[in-house]
Amino acid sequence: MISTIFGIIVDYRQALVHGLLVTLSLCLIIWLVGLLIGTLIGFLGAEYPEAVGKPARAFAFILSGVPILVLLFWFNYPLQEMLRIFVSPFVTAVVAIALVNIFAVANIVHTALVEFPKQYIIAGKVCGMRSREIFAKIQFPIIFREILPSLLTTQVNMLQLTLFASLISVNEIFYVAQDINSIIYKPVEIYSALALFFIAICLPLNGLALWLKNRYTQNLSEK
Repeated sequence: MISTIFGIIVDYRQALVHGLLVTLSLCLIIWLVGLLIGTLIGFLGAEYPEAVGKPARAFAFILSGVPILVLLFWFNYPLQEMLRIFVSPFVTAVVAIALVNIFAVANIVHTALVEFPKQYIIAGKVCGMRSREIFAKIQFPIIFREILPSLLTTQVNMLQLTLFASLISVNEIFYVAQDINSIIYKPVEIYSALALFFIAICLPLNGLALWLKNRYTQNLSEK
């Protein structure tokens, strides 16, 4: 079976490479948008809990109850029909999945900021440090170290969510695999190759997240 898998990869390498590039393009945009905007919302939510924090957490709670598949289909047709616009499936997938990523990242950042021990800040002030210095030299390094494993795990989840983009006709790797299977009908070999692809990408990232969590994450409230 292994020889058949590699034979399929060689025979359909152009289609698979194209699908892989589409998947990676989706991920890079989703990751970038989610990390940047999510971090900003999380920070503003901690600074302005009433104006930003509570509305953001309420929206995130509502969003968590909507399956990504429903969100994708709703963005792809009903919303565009109501707005009388047409957006490509690729952009639709980016917007839907990035929205999930934004609020997942925002929740991680917001929680880390709110739960940050006040004694660290007080110690910085006692040493004569300004607010910016305290954030740059105390808060940011500690918080970044604490949230990095969760951020990595979240981004791996976003990569896996891109598979659903195939259902709105985005030509990503899963969509290409389905096309190839419709031609040669060898589902075991084709989806085994797809599984190997995701293992090769997701397993190292999950392993890194676990190592970082065991190496750096600690209960700051006890220190």
